[in-house]
Amino acid sequence: MSQYQIAVVVGSLRRDSINRQLAGALAKLAPPGFSLKQLEIGDLPLYNQDDDANQAAPVKRLKNEITAAQGLLFVTPEYNRSIPGVLKNAIDHASRPYGQNVWAGKPAGVLGASIGRIGAAMAQQHLRNVLAYLDAPTLGQPEAFIHVDDSFFDADGNIANADTRVFLQKWMDRYVAWVKKHAA
Repeated sequence: MSQYQIAVVVGSLRRDSINRQLAGALAKLAPPGFSLKQLEIGDLPLYNQDDDANQAAPVKRLKNEITAAQGLLFVTPEYNRSIPGVLKNAIDHASRPYGQNVWAGKPAGVLGASIGRIGAAMAQQHLRNVLAYLDAPTLGQPEAFIHVDDSFFDADGNIANADTRVFLQKWMDRYVAWVKKHAA
């Protein structure tokens, strides 16, 4: 496959979210042939099984974008030692109704950034558990628990620290290999 579309799901709705910024910086590290697109999840209604037979237009759009992608990239903060509700809501919508899980078989990568030292480690672990159930093969190593401070991004949205940039480039290289190995 010469072109890989990667669906990027950011677990934060905040416009200036450090995880949204990290997703943008990661897109710049992707090789030619890989296109990373951040998906909109803020317009999804709260998941309600009663709506499975008549899913809202934003839900259908999300499911179509995931279906069209060859890989998934989750970039999420940690809320109360777990994943944000908006991310769980998107996951639930795209896995329902039962038997119509669009996450299945899509190779996934998981990262998270935080101003705290553990870099969203618990959120990432919880997300990995959910993705395992949803049959999305998820890159296990290297893990990326990113601590962000005011000097993390430069004025152009790039990763300012050379060592961190090298680490994240190596992460991206492993993720690209993972997607190539597992993409249908």
